Amino acid sequence: MRVTGEWFFADHTQSVCGMLTAAGHRALFVGGCVRNALLGAPVTDIDIATDARPDRVMELAEAAGLKAVATGFDHGTVTVIAGHLPHEVTTFRRDVETFGRHAVVAFAETADEDAHRRDFTMNALYATPAGEVIDPLGGLPDLVARRVRFIDDADARIREDYLRILRFFRFHAWYGDPGGGLDPDGLAACAANADGLAHLSRERVGAEIKKLLSAPDPGQSVGAMAQSGVLAHSLPGAAPDLLAPLVDLERSWGLAADPIRRLAALGGECHAERLRLSKAEGRKLARLHDAMGRPDGPAALGYRLGLTDARDAVLLRAAALSTPPPPGALDDIARGAAAEFPVTAGDLMPALSGPALGERLKALEARWIASGFTLTRDDLLG
Repeated sequence: MRVTGEWFFADHTQSVCGMLTAAGHRALFVGGCVRNALLGAPVTDIDIATDARPDRVMELAEAAGLKAVATGFDHGTVTVIAGHLPHEVTTFRRDVETFGRHAVVAFAETADEDAHRRDFTMNALYATPAGEVIDPLGGLPDLVARRVRFIDDADARIREDYLRILRFFRFHAWYGDPGGGLDPDGLAACAANADGLAHLSRERVGAEIKKLLSAPDPGQSVGAMAQSGVLAHSLPGAAPDLLAPLVDLERSWGLAADPIRRLAALGGECHAERLRLSKAEGRKLARLHDAMGRPDGPAALGYRLGLTDARDAVLLRAAALSTPPPPGALDDIARGAAAEFPVTAGDLMPALSGPALGERLKALEARWIASGFTLTRDDLLG
């Protein structure tokens, strides 16, 4: 099995490897780019492992006319810009001491030493600049079987960084075998260490949860999170019941995955602050939570929420009721989203002002919506 793909043969990729190998150093592709290339999935990040020390990488990049940025210099990482794209070049490392997210590392000489400090076996695959796969820890059979398995002792890997609990479920959602279940040793270790999630920053947890919920079908992973207690630690009050029917409805409407829509399906408290969502994401989540409890039909939702959020709200309701959306729901949503209330405050002034003005406008708007947006300005004011 060999690594291939446009990214692999690109001049910028080979130039970064070439600057290292020409100077007598090793240059091995590693991690996600190798994993995804072997799976036929898109490659977005290019990581290269080398025996060259960071200062040597900087020196070689400068000599080759490439920009080098010391993004993680103390931990061995230099970002080399080639072809206007970043290539993370990291010196082989081994852990000396670990404590949560932080670790004392020492530079190593071999890929085998480097592999043992990674998280999952499928992420400890390397490839030479010629495409030959190097598998120091037996990760290739796991990748072929779509099995997400921790390297060495799962409990130890998790205690090095508790975010690996969430990564375990996220990687299964993206790369695991949906018919094979999750690795039992990894699942047991995640359950045993779930309270360690409290040590993580909200930003890191939020980013990981969104990546998980962006998978084509995260249902099995989220269900396993609930059974293991990880979901309760991550998202108090959340439940996985609506996720599978929502994913089916998304497919029936040809919609791409939306992590905020799916987060709303999990229920519980509004998790915007817990996950450090952006203001826009937090507002959308609140709107969807509110819409799921409102009696408005699809057209009224379209008017109140706009096309996208109303569509999501209709899908969430349908998932909650285990029924298809109402016939013609998309057309009704679009009609409501395009509707414009024909009465303004100026039409009621000066006869009304203050709270009375607001209440009258609200009442007229409710009549107009109930009419299916058919009542005219004259109808409402007459």
